[in-house]
Amino acid sequence: MSLSSTGSNPATFEIKSASLSLLTLRLKSADMALLTAEFQAHYGDMPGFFEGDLLLIDLAYLPADTTTLDFNHLRALLIEHHLYPIAATGGTPELMAAAWAAGLPAAHEDWHETSAQQQPQQQHSDPPLLTEQVADPPPKPPAPGALIIEKPLRAGQQIYARGRDLVLLAVCNPGAEAIADGHIHIYAPMRGRAIAGARGWREARVFAQDMQPQLVSIAGIYRTSDQGLAPEIWGHAATVRLMTTGVSDTLVFEPLT
Repeated sequence: MSLSSTGSNPATFEIKSASLSLLTLRLKSADMALLTAEFQAHYGDMPGFFEGDLLLIDLAYLPADTTTLDFNHLRALLIEHHLYPIAATGGTPELMAAAWAAGLPAAHEDWHETSAQQQPQQQHSDPPLLTEQVADPPPKPPAPGALIIEKPLRAGQQIYARGRDLVLLAVCNPGAEAIADGHIHIYAPMRGRAIAGARGWREARVFAQDMQPQLVSIAGIYRTSDQGLAPEIWGHAATVRLMTTGVSDTLVFEPLT
């Protein structure tokens, strides 16, 4: 049986434009051993933190004298943590050529209106451009709703409220971790680690009825108990927010009255 073409649209497929939602990895070092160690330190005990997220590798933040990068090692490391790189950007011509050789096309900020149906069938000497604009949008606020935990968190336990707030109704003991993409509310003593805005949402806050944390972090900015807290904060009801100045980001602890 043969199929004849009459110039109409294909019956078996369609090619459409699509909007991609990507995470961006701003790579600041080509040292794969160091990168592997830091990924393990930050995400090794959180195997479910990433769930097949698509990733853009931004090479613009590498030191200016970086000439080589082990993209195969980098890809394997990212996939191990359930991150799937699909493109690279911002690198020198040498790095972008190496990225292309490793299967990572170039994603430029320029918008290229190309149609897959009209592209000539020929070999490309240069890496092809993505036909979709890859942006680095600010993290969206978490969806409504919260993960509510009624039992105490013991040392070594970790709770992660992915895409929402976290509410603890019992004590978070030393060595335990409370993690949320949104806010964290603790209606009990907070003696462990509280990590709010885990995916970069800078508006996240931490609220605790009894603030005695080992560590508090919001959107990656953290403070440990080694730095000490004011007497009106330690052991009292308090909130933590992220304040951005012209120079740096600072965690601000304020009593709740």
